[in-house]
Parts: sequence; C-alpha cells; structure tokens
Amino acid sequence: MAASGDAPSDLLRERADQSRLKLWVLLEADRWLVAGGLVALVFLVLVGAGYLYPAAENAIRTGDSVDTLFQGFLTATITGVTLVLTLNQLVLSQELGAVKDQRERMEGAMEFREDVAAVIEAAVSPSRPAQFLRALVQVSGERAEDLRDVVSESDDEGLRAEVDDLTDSLIGNADRVASGLDDARFGEFDVISSALNFNYSWKIFTARRIRERYGDELDEEGLEALERLIEVLRLFGPAREHFKTLYFQWELINLSRQILAAAVPALLVSTVMIAFFDGAAYSVTVFGVETLALVVAVAATVAVVPFLILLSYVMRIATVTQHTLSIGPFILRETDDVTEVEWNRDS
Repeated sequence: MAASGDAPSDLLRERADQSRLKLWVLLEADRWLVAGGLVALVFLVLVGAGYLYPAAENAIRTGDSVDTLFQGFLTATITGVTLVLTLNQLVLSQELGAVKDQRERMEGAMEFREDVAAVIEAAVSPSRPAQFLRALVQVSGERAEDLRDVVSESDDEGLRAEVDDLTDSLIGNADRVASGLDDARFGEFDVISSALNFNYSWKIFTARRIRERYGDELDEEGLEALERLIEVLRLFGPAREHFKTLYFQWELINLSRQILAAAVPALLVSTVMIAFFDGAAYSVTVFGVETLALVVAVAATVAVVPFLILLSYVMRIATVTQHTLSIGPFILRETDDVTEVEWNRDS
C-alpha cells in the first residue's frame, strides 16, 4: 500500500524510481540466476563476435591474442582469490575479540532484546530475525490504530487529517510487511526485502512533525499514544540495520565459497590455453564449421565466471546499501512533501 498524499511510497521499488525489472535483477533475483544470465551474455557476445567478424579466426591463428588474453585472466583470477581471502578475514575479524569485547557485545544484544520485549509486551522477544522484525511491525500497526482512535474525537480537523494519513499508511504498510515476513528465513533475501518495504524513517518524521505542529491540541492520552508509536518505530531502525549487517556477512561468506569453487576451473582453463593451446595448429570442424572461435569463447567464458559471480553479489549488496544509507528520520530521496522545520539561530 502506497503512502497517501504526496508522501513517498512504502514499497522500495516505487520509492527508488527505477523499473521493476531492474530492481528485480539487482535485488530479488536468485544470485545464481543473475550470474548464469551474465555468463550466457558473455558467451553469446564472444561467439557472435568470433563468427560475425570475418578476420577473427585469422587474428587468432596469426597473433598472440590467446596468450595475452588468458594471461590476463590468470592474473585476474589469482587476484580475485586473494580478494576473497581478504573478505574472509574481514568477516572473521568482526567475530574475533577479547572476552571483555565479547561480553560487551552480549550485554548490548541482551539489553536491546529486553527493550524490544518491553515494547511488544512479551516476556521474551522472538529469537528469529523474521519474527523479531514482524513483532515490531505488528506492534507499530496496533499503536497506529490506538493513536487514530484517540485523535478521532479531536475538534482540530487538520490534526485528524494528518493522523489519518499517517495511520492509514502505517497500518497498511505494517500488514503487507508482516505478511512478507511470515515464512521468511534468515540467509535468504526475503527478510531484508520485506524490511526494506517498511518505510519507518518517513513515519518517524511524520509523527514527530505532528507532535511539533499539534502538541498543544493533543491531550495527555494523545501525546502518550504518539510517543508510544514513535518508540516502536525507533526500535525498528537499529533492528533492521543489525540484521542487514548479519545478512551481508552471510552473503560474503557464500560469495567467498562460490568464487573459490569457480576459481579452480578458471585457473585450469587459463593455464591450459596458455601452455598447450596452439591456435595456428587447431583445425577441428563440426558439420563443416570451424570451431576455433567457439573453443576460445568457451574458455574465456569459464575464465571470467569468478568475476561474474562477484558482480552478481556486489550488485545486490551495493543496492541494499544505497537504499539504507541513513538510519532514522533522514530522507535522502527527493520528495515534494518534506516541510522544512523553521528554527531560530538565537533560540
């Protein structure tokens, strides 16, 4: 459900102002599918160039393009493996530390869980990330309903209109996100995808703007309901950022394994093409068609697979990072509905 009025939409694909297909490729699509698509694209381009360009085979036979090409691939693959080891060390360094540091991490996590448990009025907050976020989202929807009920009797039409806009948007958004988190499992992108569709920063900004504009018109019960809503929205921000960080670590570990697995055939193919392949002596034909360009294209595609896997994962990580740069009520996207808050330098 989109936000009402001129407020930004709750859905990421609408807030990002990008095509649905582009965001699907960058975020939602399985990374193996994206990598496979890139592999197919590289292979088709190389084969097409090899057979459509008349002098391609002659250039391969008479020049040293094969040696030059695969020496570059060999160097790049070794560099890529080194990069993977560096990434592993970076992820591992996050988990290493003295007992004091680990204890502080533990105490911080437990304190945050207790704060959330108090807000959602549960003895213990959920242990699974999806259910943890779902509880916060559902409670925010319930508190939005409470705020709407409290303000419904107000004589101020402007106050009622703004609260209705906020609560209608928030309740619909909370229902959609909670539904998306129902069967989500950490390690898959579903948890982060659903969390990105909860536009909590705009809702905090709007709630605080209502408090600033109509603080005098709200009675004690109304102010309390508004503060309770802001309280749960403020907890969602660090919770989402924490699980986003854990997800990035998870993805970097998976990326490291897959690049290392793809690097072995890439190294072997590059080495074979440098050491043993002689384009001038190669003359295999299939159904009367020379296969020299095809062999070089297949070998080059295998050699570039580690880079394509890296590219497919970095696209998602970079896109998520771009859309979650800010935590709290900072709005980085352009929108016409942001009212500048007046302030007095001398006050």
